[in-house]
Amino acid sequence: MGHQINFYKPVSILKLSIVSPVYRAEKELEELVTRIKNATPTSVLALEIILVDDYSPDESWREIERLSRIYPEIIGVKLSRNFGQHYAITAGLDQATGDYIVVMDCDLQDKPEEISKLLQKAQEGYDIVLARRFNRQDSFMKKLFSKTFYKTLGYLTGSKQDATVANFGIYKKNVIKEVSSLRESIRYFPTMVKWVGFKTAYVDVEHASRQQGESNYNLKKMLNLALDIILAFSDKPLRLIIKLGMSIAFISILMAIYAIYSKMTGEVSVSGYASLITSIWFLSGCILITLGVIGLYVGKIFEGVKNRPLYIVEKKVNSQEND
Repeated sequence: MGHQINFYKPVSILKLSIVSPVYRAEKELEELVTRIKNATPTSVLALEIILVDDYSPDESWREIERLSRIYPEIIGVKLSRNFGQHYAITAGLDQATGDYIVVMDCDLQDKPEEISKLLQKAQEGYDIVLARRFNRQDSFMKKLFSKTFYKTLGYLTGSKQDATVANFGIYKKNVIKEVSSLRESIRYFPTMVKWVGFKTAYVDVEHASRQQGESNYNLKKMLNLALDIILAFSDKPLRLIIKLGMSIAFISILMAIYAIYSKMTGEVSVSGYASLITSIWFLSGCILITLGVIGLYVGKIFEGVKNRPLYIVEKKVNSQEND
């Protein structure tokens, strides 16, 4: 029995948008743009590269302006302050007009040469195609922390999380339209993509090592991001607190029954100072934890009801909506 040969016939794409948040990437931008242009399949009739400068402290915006004069495909967006990676992605998505939109990091660890592979998979009938990094080129500690982060996030949000999948992927415009319609104040692009649904596929891609500097996500930023995501997308911490309270109440009932039994049998002993202090400290700690978690949720609600803009654009280049 012969092998079945599957010939891929590319379908013309009217327009492809590439969205990339930029931070401390002055030296990578020209190579990024060049490699994107070289890697774009011939089936793509029009290309736009949206670079969103998240108020980078280096000369990234000046480099975007320079490149935009050379490459008309580039749309540059400069935010008025550092809002964060996922807010910068949102700003880029709001500018995107392509039939398919690619989201990728600017540090060249997401290889532009893999875009054609994602596009080919999308044209098989998928709305979302996510890049799965089968061999991550990161340090052992970063991979370990990332794995722990996603496992904890998956448990607390009640969703399946994959440490090999990040922002890199290709999305149909209808998917991005729905993601962009979610205007909650806490942004995390991968979870928002999961929430909107649609037909999804995964493609293994090669992950490159970082060419310049180190990751801008340190331990503190990752922990803050994890806390924001959990508070925004899950009420499981509140449920865990309820379970803790019920467990303590159950134990206290058992202890009360034991105390009554001891009283009736004449085996009453004088409670010690240590056990009394321990109980007070334990219950006080539980109360403070409960109030703290509730306070965090109330704080996030307070931030949300302010209805502030998700980001503020300071400048644009090559945009149809230049300010």
